Amino acid sequence: MATAAEAEDNVIQGMVAGSAAASADPSVPPVAQRQERFRAAMAAYPSGVVIVTTADREGQPWGFTATSFCAVSMAPPLVLFCLDKAARCHPAFLAADSWAVNVLGQEQAELAVRFATRGADKFGGGEFRPGRHGNPVLTRACLVLDCVRHDLVDGGDHTIVLGEVLDARVLGEPPAVYAERRFHRLAEQPPRHP
Repeated sequence: MATAAEAEDNVIQGMVAGSAAASADPSVPPVAQRQERFRAAMAAYPSGVVIVTTADREGQPWGFTATSFCAVSMAPPLVLFCLDKAARCHPAFLAADSWAVNVLGQEQAELAVRFATRGADKFGGGEFRPGRHGNPVLTRACLVLDCVRHDLVDGGDHTIVLGEVLDARVLGEPPAVYAERRFHRLAEQPPRHP
C-alpha cells in the first residue's frame, strides 16, 4: 500500500504527464492561445460584482473588486473568492482572520472600477463604515457578508480564500452584473402567476 506522500507524488506525476500529453497533442492549441481563449470565455460569463474588505492589525483598510465569488456550502455556510497573488492587498488578506464581502449594486460601477485600480485611493470616498469585526462595510450594498477564515487554497496565480459566513444582511439594492468587460442592469421581470 502506498503512503500518502507516494500517492500525492503519483497524482502530481499524472497531472504533469497529462499536461505534457495535452501540449504534445496537435489538436490542443498552444498555451498562449488557450489562455487568451479562456480569458475571452470568462469575460463573456456574467457574474455579480463584490468588493472584499478587511483591516490589518494596524487598522489600515484593504479591499479589492472581485467577480470570482460564490457560495460553497450551507452547512457550515461557506463562500469563496479568488485573489491575485500579485495584488498589493494579497498579504493583508493572507494574514486576516476576518473580512466583509460587499455585493455591489447597479449604481456602483465607479466604485468597482476604483477598487480594481492599482494605486487608487480606494477608501477616500466615504462610502464605508467600520463593520462588526472592524472591517470596512459598504453603507449602500445589495448585501453584506461578515466572514471568518475557513481555509486558503493554492489556485495557480490566485489564492482561493474560503470564509465561513457569520452574518448575512440583505440591504435591498438591485445587484450589478458584469459581462463582456462592462456593467449591465438586470431586466425587470413581470410577476409570476401560479
